[in-house]
Amino acid sequence: MKYLIIGAGGTGGSIGAFMTEAGKDLTVIDRGMHLEAIQNHGLKMETTSKGNYTVYPMKAWDMEHYNEQPDVIFNCAKDYSLLDTIPFIKRAAHKDTIIIPILNIYGTGGRMQKLLPDLLVTDGCIYISAEIKEPGIILQKGDIFRVVFGVRNPEDYRSVLEQVAADLEDSGITSIISDNIRRDALQKFSYVSPMAACGVYYDINAGAAQREGKERDTFIALMREIEALAQAMDIHFNVDIVESNLEILDNLSPTASTSLQRDLKQGKDSEINGLIFEVLRLGRNYGVNLPTYEMIAEKLGFKAENR
Repeated sequence: MKYLIIGAGGTGGSIGAFMTEAGKDLTVIDRGMHLEAIQNHGLKMETTSKGNYTVYPMKAWDMEHYNEQPDVIFNCAKDYSLLDTIPFIKRAAHKDTIIIPILNIYGTGGRMQKLLPDLLVTDGCIYISAEIKEPGIILQKGDIFRVVFGVRNPEDYRSVLEQVAADLEDSGITSIISDNIRRDALQKFSYVSPMAACGVYYDINAGAAQREGKERDTFIALMREIEALAQAMDIHFNVDIVESNLEILDNLSPTASTSLQRDLKQGKDSEINGLIFEVLRLGRNYGVNLPTYEMIAEKLGFKAENR
C-alpha cells in the first residue's frame, strides 16, 4: 500500500511519523520551512507515549514535485485550504485511490465527494492533541491517538479499508472502521467544536476546563447543544458524549490548546467558520436553539446576515 498525507501538521505529521517508523510506504506533503526541515533533518517527535525521537529519512514533497500515485490519501489539510487540495488529488490519484479526510469540520467527506466524483471519499476523524512546535518538530500532548473512518453508504465499502486499518494498528495508531461514520464523525465534532469555542471564548488551555467552574460548565453546555442538534438530525450517539468527552479532556496535558486558538492568536486563517459558525447554521436549518453557541459567536463577530 502506498500512502500519501496532505498536511504534515499535528495530525498529518503524527500519522506520517508513526507509519514511516513502522516501515510503511508513505509520503507527506507540506510546504515552506516545515517541509524543508523534514527533508533535511527528518521529522522530530516529542511524545508522552514514545518519548522524543526523529524519523529520518522521511519522504516529503510539495504538491508541485510529488510524482507518485498513492493507493490511499489522508487529507489532513485545514478546512480553509481544502479546495486547494482538490486539483492536486485529481492529478495524483489513480482510479482506485481512496481518500480519507481527517479534518476537524463535520461533513468534509461528503463535500469532497461532490468535487471528486470519480474517486471514493470516505469520512474520517482523529483523536489526538498535537501541534507543530517549530519547523520540523511535532509536539504531542497526551497519549490518545485514534483514527476513525468509514463510508457513508454501505455499497461503497471496499475490503482494502481493512488493510488501511491494519497498517494503522501496526504503526501504533488505534484504528476503527466505523459502521456509522455520520454518527461517529459528529461525536468527534461534539468534542472539538465545543472545546474550540470554549477555548476561544475564555482564552484558556485545557487545564482551566479540567477544573470545576464556568469554563467546564460552558464546555458541557456546548456539548449538550450538539447533542440536541444530533437528535434533530436523526443521529443517535451510542455513548454519553458529555461523559466520554470529559474523559478525553481530563486526560490531556493541562497546557494543551486548540488549533483554532493558536491560529487566531498568530493572525492566521482559521477554521472558525466550520467549527463554530456552521453549528449555528445547522441549528437554524434543523430548528434547534443553541444559546451558548449564540453567546460565543456574538463575541466572535458572527453577524445575523451570515446565518
